[in-house]
Amino acid sequence: MSRNQGCTYRERVGPDAASSTVLDYLAHRYRHSSQAEWTARIGAGDVLLDASATSQDTVLRRGQELVWRRPPWEEPAAPLAFGVLYEDGDLFVVDKPAGLPTLPGANFLQHTLHHQVRRHAPEAVALHRLGRWTSGLVLFARKRSAQVEMARQLRAREMRKRYRALAGGDPSWNAITVDRPIGPVAHPLLGSVHGAVKEGKYAVSRVEVLERRAGAFLCDVWIATGRPHQIRIHLAAAGHPLVGDPLYEISGIPAADSRAVPGDPGYLLHAAEVVFNHPRDGRELVLTCTPPPALTSKKETCQKP
Repeated sequence: MSRNQGCTYRERVGPDAASSTVLDYLAHRYRHSSQAEWTARIGAGDVLLDASATSQDTVLRRGQELVWRRPPWEEPAAPLAFGVLYEDGDLFVVDKPAGLPTLPGANFLQHTLHHQVRRHAPEAVALHRLGRWTSGLVLFARKRSAQVEMARQLRAREMRKRYRALAGGDPSWNAITVDRPIGPVAHPLLGSVHGAVKEGKYAVSRVEVLERRAGAFLCDVWIATGRPHQIRIHLAAAGHPLVGDPLYEISGIPAADSRAVPGDPGYLLHAAEVVFNHPRDGRELVLTCTPPPALTSKKETCQKP
């Protein structure tokens, strides 16, 4: 396995980091490196605070610039191939495979959809992200004007997305709207993850049963809001977690002693359709992405030539 090129990270110290020491903040937030590794990195002058070398005991202040370089490392294996579903001078829309992270993070840098897409379209900027084990449609902007307009559509909830999921149980309903707010909840490993909480941000999902199976059902989920892990959380909160989801329980939050993290595999979820207006000429675009076999209904299978 070859090493990547390493990466220089820059960030502004926010309110969550202020008053922490440099060492405590980095070791807690970036757990890909041990506390001893962070101590050595700081001691070698590889961590800068406002363009100057710092010490591990320096207390961070809001607004400071923290810069550090992570040396080259071996990334976890991931499927790197993707399909191109739509392309013009403004947009680049692809089919992301399950198992490939959308954006860099944790131990992933080059083994990400972001890096692979930029090998073909260096100017492309991801407009949203899918969870590592969620497959399907991801939109990239190729121009700043397209990025601004698409972001506006997302904020205004003018963009509609349909997902395909396999959830557990046998619901008494054929369709339901879930509008549980989503916000941070405690997690023993990560500090916090997203979950269904009263004080969270507004989120709404429309779930439609397509096919009932033994102990599970296939469904389409339409969303206008795009909160992190929204579909996983909302189906769990409705009493029907995704089959194989290692993280979310019926409550829509992780178990108190859960060691699972959002990037763990096991569930089946696919971004199948997105509807929006083209950022340059305003025409409606309806883009679809065929679900994997496990998320294909019997009716759809029979319709294939």
